[in-house]
Amino acid sequence: MTPAELDTRYTFARDLVREAGRLAVDMRSHALDIETKGVRDFATAADKAVEELIVARLTQKFGDAVLGEEFGLGEEFGGALDTRTLWIVDPIDGTYNYAHANPRWCVSLGYVIDGRAEIGFLYAPQTDHFYEARRGMGAFRNGDRLTVSGPEMSHAPLVEIGASSRRPLTHYLDTIRHLMEAGIETRRCGSGALGLAQVATGEIDGYLEDHINSWDVAAALVIVAEAGGVVRDFLGGDGIRSGGPILASTPWLAKQLAELTGITTSQ
Repeated sequence: MTPAELDTRYTFARDLVREAGRLAVDMRSHALDIETKGVRDFATAADKAVEELIVARLTQKFGDAVLGEEFGLGEEFGGALDTRTLWIVDPIDGTYNYAHANPRWCVSLGYVIDGRAEIGFLYAPQTDHFYEARRGMGAFRNGDRLTVSGPEMSHAPLVEIGASSRRPLTHYLDTIRHLMEAGIETRRCGSGALGLAQVATGEIDGYLEDHINSWDVAAALVIVAEAGGVVRDFLGGDGIRSGGPILASTPWLAKQLAELTGITTSQ
């Protein structure tokens, strides 16, 4: 792909994510039409509408493949997952929060080339926080460059821990205990994408989860990396299709988190 083609995609997707966020906000005033998908897993009408909008716009404009949380990979691509060039979308990351009118949710859109996160956008419309990054060009929130926290915070480390229904609850609780016994304060706020983004802003020092899906992290991976963070090579192996553990951190805390949790920053 030429730099000009990548530029065009970046500009187009940047506007599209904002449009998708506005659609989700507008739909919040209507019936949620909740559909249960599994344990602690459901979708609203807005999840589906936002994903349909993003997929339609990207396929019409570029003919690109789009992997989404709600509908997977479009039928026009025959279900074949080709990671050479792939958009990955989570229409509403933090659906529990969205359904309860909690503003901590976002639209997430990432672009992967050769299995590596190249472009990432997160838009949290109810706080008007727009995160963006392109590999090698830095990470930004509302135009301000992002940098992970520095070692001056080592006396007050703060980490968010996501919970996955694919792993035993006891393991999640043990992880909290191990971190707190090590003097690391913990949080759980309901959006993995925004948790990762807060590593990039320095609002927290790390984010980890035993299992998370690629649509939750595809955009945030490049945002954290471009802000100077350490991120597990999540998209390697079968990460795009099957998900896996995630650990993202400011450099000074990465080794300790890996030792405490067993989640490494390499495959």
